[in-house]
Formats: sequence, structure tokens, C-alpha cells
Amino acid sequence: MINLALNDKLHDEVWQPLHGKRICIRVRDAGIVFHFTLGVQGMIARHAVAKPDLTISASAQDFFLLALRKEDPDTLFFSRRLVMEGDTELGLLVKNTLDAMEMPPLDLRALLPARLLGRIRTRLLA
Repeated sequence: MINLALNDKLHDEVWQPLHGKRICIRVRDAGIVFHFTLGVQGMIARHAVAKPDLTISASAQDFFLLALRKEDPDTLFFSRRLVMEGDTELGLLVKNTLDAMEMPPLDLRALLPARLLGRIRTRLLA
């Protein structure tokens, strides 16, 4: 789903320093952890590693507010609601790149199964 949303943006040269890096997104209050790397096909799920290059942690609500663009990542970071551990330079690159992207706020209707399946079908047939 993330690859569909960011499809045309993940291949920009700005993302090149992320290729092959082990990144972990931790949703603290939900007990959910995502491990992935960025490759030529987009984000690729990976098994947990002992020490990822970068871990970004926040509550589900704070990640949701970020996706809706109702909260600023710097505000969350300095209030310790958003935590980055590991390669801080990589963390700043991710944050600054996402901030600079021209993306509309999250539209939950786009996550309806029929719309997602339609986008996947279009991508596979292209």
C-alpha cells in the first residue's frame, strides 16, 4: 500500500541514500513493528534484525496525525512523542524528504479494498 502511495516518489535520487538501509517503524501503543528496506521495487518488508539502521517510534494517534498533516514532526520530536534511534543523519534525511514531498493529506477512502485492488490491478497490467 505504501509503495502504491509513494510509487513515483521512491525512485527519486533523494531516496538513494536509503537503499539497503534497515528501517523499523514502531507503533508503541499498538505493539506493532514494521521492518523494511528500500530497494528498486520500493519498500520491501524484512524480518526483524537485532539493530536496525533507524527506528522511528510514536503512538498510533501521533502517526495518524502525521499522515493527516495535522501535526508537525518537529513538534512531536521535541515533545518526545516521536523518537528516532540509530543513525540520526538517516533519520533527518527521512524526515526532511517526507516533509518536502508534495503529498495531499491521507484520504481514508483511498484505503477502501475496491480502490486498493483497482490500483494494484492497474499497476500489474502496466
